[in-house]
Amino acid sequence: MIDAQTELYGIIGNPVRYSLSPIIHNGAFRRMGLNAVYLAFEVNNLEEAMSGIRELGLRGVSVTLPFKTQILTYLDNIGDTAWKIRAVNTIVNEEGRMIGHNTDWHGAIEALEEKVDLKNKRVILLGAGGAARAIGFGLKERMCQMTIFNRSQNRAEALAKELGCDHHPLLSFEEMDGDIIVNATTVGMYPLDAESPIPKEILKEKMVVMDMVYQPLGTKLLREAEERGCVTIDGLEMLACQGAAQLEIWTGKKPEIGQIKEDLRQAMKREESHD
Repeated sequence: MIDAQTELYGIIGNPVRYSLSPIIHNGAFRRMGLNAVYLAFEVNNLEEAMSGIRELGLRGVSVTLPFKTQILTYLDNIGDTAWKIRAVNTIVNEEGRMIGHNTDWHGAIEALEEKVDLKNKRVILLGAGGAARAIGFGLKERMCQMTIFNRSQNRAEALAKELGCDHHPLLSFEEMDGDIIVNATTVGMYPLDAESPIPKEILKEKMVVMDMVYQPLGTKLLREAEERGCVTIDGLEMLACQGAAQLEIWTGKKPEIGQIKEDLRQAMKREESHD
């Protein structure tokens, strides 16, 4: 029951109208018995949006594209991990002070570690944007041997320098040799859902292949990986794990991750049935 005591949370980004984050958080709030609601806010002017968040007293905010790095300027404090990554996807409003955190890296690493021991594994990281930065930090913490592949040479070089790893152009397929492939690009996401970032021949049996894309859930990369006998991890796994970490930061309570995953899969099924 929404009333004058209901605490407000939300997500800011552009676009966010198709975000699954309200599914994660509203379901969890309900199960946790909290008088709280989570809404999606499509933002054009970040400065004005942050003023509105302060003035209206939102207790917590998720941050998505294109604001994960831009948001740093508008925060009062930034957690150590988020500062190292230089990207924020979670804000806590502590009596008017906006504190930034990053749970993207946690979500990605937790999803991977459910399937594989990461220590000393050779990882092919596709992309050099915000998502790649977050997971790259987590992989470095786990002592992985990373190689970054990205379209923009400058961005790949800059991120590789920060992470202390090698880099190559995205199309240098002959250099792709590893135990794990992580797609942190938008290739495979609608409207590029008919594409895969790499040729099928790169995929080897027993490789672990993780795709951060979750719309569609069964990307071309993951379908081909399954055909080649790889272990696959879809984008909902990371989404659920990072969302659970956000909830714990906001509420101090650990949500039921299995139920969050089930909520997301049911939501995706409903969406597919309407297409």
